[in-house]
Amino acid sequence: MELDIQCEEMSPSRWAELLSTMKSCKTIRLDDCNLSSSNCKDLSSIINTNPSLTELKLNNNELGDAGIEYLCKGLLMPSCSLQKLWLQNCNLTSASCETLRSVLSAQPSLTELHVGDNKLGTAGVKVLCQGMMNPNCKLQKLQLEYCELTSDIVEALNAALQSKPTLKELSLSNNTLGDTAVKQLCRGLVEASCNLELLHLENCGITSDSCREISAVLGNKSSLIDLSVGDNKIGDSGLALLCQGLMHPNCKIQKLWLWDCDLTSASCKDLSRLISTKETLTEISLIDNNLRDSGMEMLCQALKDPKSKLQELWIRECGLTTACCKAVSSALSVNKHLKVLHMGENKLGDAGVELMCEGLLHPNCNIQSLWLGNCDLTAACCATLATIMATKQCLTELDLSYNSLEDEGIRKICEALRNPSCNVQQLILYDIFWSSEVDDELRALEESKPEVKIIS
Repeated sequence: MELDIQCEEMSPSRWAELLSTMKSCKTIRLDDCNLSSSNCKDLSSIINTNPSLTELKLNNNELGDAGIEYLCKGLLMPSCSLQKLWLQNCNLTSASCETLRSVLSAQPSLTELHVGDNKLGTAGVKVLCQGMMNPNCKLQKLQLEYCELTSDIVEALNAALQSKPTLKELSLSNNTLGDTAVKQLCRGLVEASCNLELLHLENCGITSDSCREISAVLGNKSSLIDLSVGDNKIGDSGLALLCQGLMHPNCKIQKLWLWDCDLTSASCKDLSRLISTKETLTEISLIDNNLRDSGMEMLCQALKDPKSKLQELWIRECGLTTACCKAVSSALSVNKHLKVLHMGENKLGDAGVELMCEGLLHPNCNIQSLWLGNCDLTAACCATLATIMATKQCLTELDLSYNSLEDEGIRKICEALRNPSCNVQQLILYDIFWSSEVDDELRALEESKPEVKIIS
């Protein structure tokens, strides 16, 4: 049994009603419910008396250090079987870390701890690392984003990694670590006995200077399948170094996020080689890099390679225009694996989308999710888009936000949605202006096809 409630103010009567339900729940999720430390007393009792409870999610509540102290009383009881604990943005400080350390040291059932968006600081997380080093700790996932960490944390993290072979996922994004610390962390990861599968280092002050060490982790740790270094200024030279590790036979990368990394079309030769030869790679994000049409054309050539198994390509805000759309169309007509294509915030225009639709209509194309928000589209391309919607039964999600489609274009899209052959389940239309008559048509359509969600 699951209890999943979000964004609800808890009156005393409503809370009392939910407490009786919680006694038999396996999962409790109460994000954004205006909970405080007083609610944690009750939750502690639930943890203690409900041995079937394995997941507790309390993100975005003002629990504070006092609330965590109450919670941990239940977590420390022998009857507790909790496996996953989410406490993101709960107004915690380093004072909570001593209590959480006790839980890590004493509770072998706990495998996931998510404490991002809290001001734990380096001193606090060093205390958590001490708990991780206890032989009783079997933690597999640790999320520490936005925790005000500095470079001084790395020595403690490396010690914890050395002693914790169970750890699979480590997220340190949005902390000011810098190159020196990331190099030290990577050297520790290469030597550590843990088989890390996920490493997130977004917005950590990384430059090309760290990329040789990150590359070494990729080449040495075949377990690492998910790497995110987005929002770091690694540049083309850094990407070239990363690709040495990515292309290593030991590397089994599946998901690679490189958004806003100061890449240009010069990186696309290496990226193309990666896409066309690394058969494990299924998802890549290159959002907000200035790749331009020439870079996109190289990527499209890679997508046509039979060895490419890429399923998701995120290429939003990359300086693309109509000029690359013929190459995109050609890739779509050949590649059978690509399922998700994000091309929003590029000046493709109606002519570009018309060209792309030729590839989308090809029997080889299996696109399920297509994002074309803010692509300078008008009603002129909507008839062709409507044809795609009505004939490509694989297409389930379409984003056309921030385009000047007006009543004429929206009516054509609505007509396609009414077609029994259309399988689009989510249509995203943010910031598009239409008349009240068209608004009525959209609402009526949602009523007649409840499986369709129109987001505007």
